[in-house]
Amino acid sequence: MAKIKIKQVRSRIGRPKDQKRTLDALGLKKMNAIVEHESTPQILGMVHKVKHLVTVLE
Repeated sequence: MAKIKIKQVRSRIGRPKDQKRTLDALGLKKMNAIVEHESTPQILGMVHKVKHLVTVLE
């Protein structure tokens, strides 16, 4: 499996609870934090849900 790096670029303040939980599940707690995950359908679905808050670095 390919690895992807996910970076949080926008704040979670004022976002719905489900989006905050998705960021927590990805391991993103602060602005400009970068995490690395396997490129699985589950991870890609979570990234799609918060695509307006994160960027994907390949």
